[in-house]
Amino acid sequence: MFERRIPEWLRHAPAPSVHGFGLLAGFEGITRGMLISVFPVAMYNALGDAVLISQAYFFIGIGSLIVGLLVPALNKLVPRRWLYSFGALCFVVGALLASLGTASALIFGLVLNSFATVITFICFNAYVLDYIKRIELGRSETLRLLYSALGWTIGPALGVALYSYNPVLPFYISAASSLAMLAAFFYMRLGNGKLITRARRAAPNPLAFIGRFARQPRLVAGMTFAVIRSCGWWAYVVYMPLYALENGLPKELGGFLLSGTNAALFFSPLMLRWMQKRSVRIAVRKGFAMGSGFFTLGFLLAGWPWAAVAVLFCASLFLILLDISAGLPFLMAVKPSERTEMSTIYSSYRDVSGILTPGLAWGVLLVAPLSGVFLLSGVAMAAAYLVAGSVHPRLGAKRLVPAE
Repeated sequence: MFERRIPEWLRHAPAPSVHGFGLLAGFEGITRGMLISVFPVAMYNALGDAVLISQAYFFIGIGSLIVGLLVPALNKLVPRRWLYSFGALCFVVGALLASLGTASALIFGLVLNSFATVITFICFNAYVLDYIKRIELGRSETLRLLYSALGWTIGPALGVALYSYNPVLPFYISAASSLAMLAAFFYMRLGNGKLITRARRAAPNPLAFIGRFARQPRLVAGMTFAVIRSCGWWAYVVYMPLYALENGLPKELGGFLLSGTNAALFFSPLMLRWMQKRSVRIAVRKGFAMGSGFFTLGFLLAGWPWAAVAVLFCASLFLILLDISAGLPFLMAVKPSERTEMSTIYSSYRDVSGILTPGLAWGVLLVAPLSGVFLLSGVAMAAAYLVAGSVHPRLGAKRLVPAE
C-alpha cells in the first residue's frame, strides 16, 4: 500500500521573498499604470477645467489621508490579509465604475482607486518590513521597481491609445490586473504578517505615534523626501498632460511620455549600483538637485510647449532615481517594534502630496498659468536638496557582522 503524501507546496507556504513582493508590485503596476494617464484626460473631457480637476483631486486626497490613518485601527478589527484583499477589490470596483465615463462616475471611480492605493500600500509595506531583512531593503525596492516596470512602461501609452479607440478598454484591463494581483497574493499566503512579540498591554492609538515620529529627525527627513518626490510625480503625471492639452499638443502625448519615463525603470539595477558605490545621501541630493533644475527650466520655457515638455521629461528621469533612493532614509530608521504605525505614517506621503499638490495648484491656477505648478515643484525639490544634507553619509552601506 502506497503512502499518500501531501505536496510540499500545500503543506508549507512558499517563503516570502523579494521576488514574490516584486510580482505583487508588477500586477499593481499594470493596474495603476493603465489608468494613470487616462484619468487626467477623461476628467478633462468630462469637466473641461484644470481648476475643477485640481479641486476634485484635492478633496480626494483628503479622503485618502483619512482612510490611510484609519487603516491600523481597521487592522485591529480586520486581519491584514482581508484588508489587503479589500483594497484590491476597490481597484476592481473603481475601474468598472469609472468606465461609465460620466463626471460623477469618474470622480467616484478615482476615489475608490485612491483608497485602494493607500490600503494596499500600507499592507504591502508592513509585509515587506516583516519578511525582508534590513540589509535587503535596497534590493527589494529595486526589484519592486523592476518587476513593475512593464506595467508602468506600457500601461500609460497603451491606456491613452485604447481610450481613444474605446474608452472602456483601459478600465477593464486594469480591473482584470487587480484580480490577478489578488490571486498572486493568496498564492503567497502571507497571512497577517509576523508576530514580533506578544503584547503585554493594549496597543496605543496609531495617531499617538505622530508625536514620537515628529521627535525623530531621521523619520521627519525621510517623510519630507517622500512627500516632495511624490509632489514631483503629481506635477508630471497630472499637470504636464493638462498643460499639453491646453497648449494644443496631442492628448496622447502625456501617456506616451510617461511610458518613456517608466522605461527607465529597467535601468533601476544600474542606478542601484551607482548609489551603492557612492551613498544614499549623494543619490538623494543628486536626484533633488537635477529634478529642481529641470522643473524650473520647464517653467521658463513655458512659451515653447514642446521644449517645456522635453525638459519635464528629463526631470522625470531623476524622479526615478529618487524612487530608488529617497525612501531608504525612512525605511532604514524605523524600529521593528513600530513597524505598523510608522509604516502607516510613511504611507500617508501619497495622500499628503495628493492634498498639497492639487491644493497649491488650485491657488496657483487662480493667478498664474499651468506652468506655475512646475516652478512650485522646482522650489520644493530645491528645499529637499538642502534637507538631504542631513542624511548620514554611510547610510545603506553593508556592515561587517560576525559569522554565525
